[in-house]
Amino acid sequence: MYDVVLLVEQELTEPDAKRVVELHQDMPEQVRYHVLVPCHNAEAGVEASISALGTADLYGPGIVDQRDELAEAQKAIDSEAKDCTGRSIQRLRDLGQQAEGGISHDRPIDALTATVSKVGGQEVIILTRPHIVAEFFHLDWTNSARRHLGVPILHLLEHDDQKADR
Repeated sequence: MYDVVLLVEQELTEPDAKRVVELHQDMPEQVRYHVLVPCHNAEAGVEASISALGTADLYGPGIVDQRDELAEAQKAIDSEAKDCTGRSIQRLRDLGQQAEGGISHDRPIDALTATVSKVGGQEVIILTRPHIVAEFFHLDWTNSARRHLGVPILHLLEHDDQKADR
């Protein structure tokens, strides 16, 4: 079994799934895909935003009062991420592939490293939208993964359905 870990920024489109599967069509062994979707932590995002604005002393205590709303927001975020993961896995399965996956609240590279280790991943594919500034400064997921993992890593840009429809 050849295990490939896919770190995706958003749901795999049909063209993305086909492109990924085509990369491995001549493999002599069965390929299993492990889809990993990083999930935003609502509370941490709000706290980071407040801290970045330098207003933690003004608004920080108010977060305590909003824990219930943040918990509800997190449930919605998690639900959407799980649905995204499920649809991505199903697209790979529809192409006759073995696929599984999940979401993670950890930093994307930490989650990727843990997943590669857990499943014995032999290859990583990272699918993102273009991130010109992060890529220029080598702060993007792909460059970070290359610094942390000793497996082949391929960065693909996600298919843009809107451009394809024009």
